[in-house]
Amino acid sequence: MTDNTYIRTLEGFAYLAVVIDLYSRRVLGWSIQSRQTSDVVLQALHIAVWRRKPKQRILIHSDQGTQFTSMDWDAFIRAHNLEHSMSRRGNCHDNAVAETFFSTLKRERIRRRTCKTREEARQDVLDYVEMFYNPVRKQVRNGMLSPVEFERQQILKAEGV
Repeated sequence: MTDNTYIRTLEGFAYLAVVIDLYSRRVLGWSIQSRQTSDVVLQALHIAVWRRKPKQRILIHSDQGTQFTSMDWDAFIRAHNLEHSMSRRGNCHDNAVAETFFSTLKRERIRRRTCKTREEARQDVLDYVEMFYNPVRKQVRNGMLSPVEFERQQILKAEGV
């Protein structure tokens, strides 16, 4: 699943895009830029594809934002053997996982401080996602395991260990 939001800084808005694994709730890719274009979501998706290196066709879900309907987005999806799924207009529940992540990020991190620059916001998101959310923050959906630990345990189960 992929979606985007904004973060206020003293320089102006920083636009954040994320790609989240619906199974483990792990943030696989994210990107921050000063403009809300298809490039910000493409960078997040590129990182997610680089991390996972999918061997089979993967479903990528988004809303109907202009970033997800661009020719660049469509070309990237086709070039990397991904399948695009899109919400119906006005169906906000389809992106509930991403919206929940954004709400949690803003409640636990962003609203507690004001970043002076977009670069400071990027560093703050990096710290939150890679040092706390993915490896430490427990998820009810994951049996109170972090996304990283949940994935580790699923791999062990699949290997029969």
